[in-house]
Amino acid sequence: MKVSGFSFVRNGVAFDYPFLESIRSLLPLCDEFIIAVGQSDDATCASIESLQSSKIVIIPTVWDDSLRSGGAILAQQTNMALERVTGDWAVYLQADEVLHEDDLPEIRNAMHEHLRNPRVEGLLFSYNHFYGSYEYVGSSRRWYRNEIRVVRPGLGVRSWGDAQGFRVGTRKLNVRPVEASIYHYGWVRPPQVQQVRQRSFHRLWHSDEWVREHVGSGTEFDYRNSGRLIRFMGAHPAVMHERVQGQHWHFSYDPTLDKGRLKDRVLDWVESKTGMRIGEYRNYNIL
Repeated sequence: MKVSGFSFVRNGVAFDYPFLESIRSLLPLCDEFIIAVGQSDDATCASIESLQSSKIVIIPTVWDDSLRSGGAILAQQTNMALERVTGDWAVYLQADEVLHEDDLPEIRNAMHEHLRNPRVEGLLFSYNHFYGSYEYVGSSRRWYRNEIRVVRPGLGVRSWGDAQGFRVGTRKLNVRPVEASIYHYGWVRPPQVQQVRQRSFHRLWHSDEWVREHVGSGTEFDYRNSGRLIRFMGAHPAVMHERVQGQHWHFSYDPTLDKGRLKDRVLDWVESKTGMRIGEYRNYNIL
């Protein structure tokens, strides 16, 4: 069984993505790792090269910043890496997503188990969405609970929408859940860096006028509009320990300050009592 990893990144250093930790977490699982590296204004490419792994294949790319509809450029970059994989399975991580070393045997076992079953087109992972600091994870409806992160190449699988998931054409993939989690750190940055990142990120969806109106001109991101959070009681992946120990900004969570819509707060309350997420969006079919 040959396993490929794939990803994309641009300006990973400037926007403080844990992209090196992401790559390092995936390399032990892979025979090759394909990454589309957009032309950057920092040392992103040199940082990846410094890992000195023969498994890593860098594809230099230039982002078309005119693609400002639905995050289409993110799917395009994902597909550029996906097209180059040669494995029986392809494991996808975005630049702010990390695997835990304890989960690697379970992921490999699941790929072995379903290797000869063509009905299984992907594997579904649960998520830990960290927010504000490394001590809290999102648990409200704004945070998706599961997504596909292993796909079977050769079926015409393509990144879907804004690169959150995958489909074959418009058809959802048939997947099996795996007992493993994605550790998502995209909302854990110093407030100043997060604000700069938000301005850049939203330009992939919206006009400059929209960004000025909705992101604002402040120098720090306001972490207060978090939705419901819960304290993280587990252990972070080993590759993240230095970042976790190095957090140098203060974050506090007060559930009484949640300013979300009344409808969402009521549905969150129902979910907290029943475990059911009414109307949950699922970009996959579970076998």
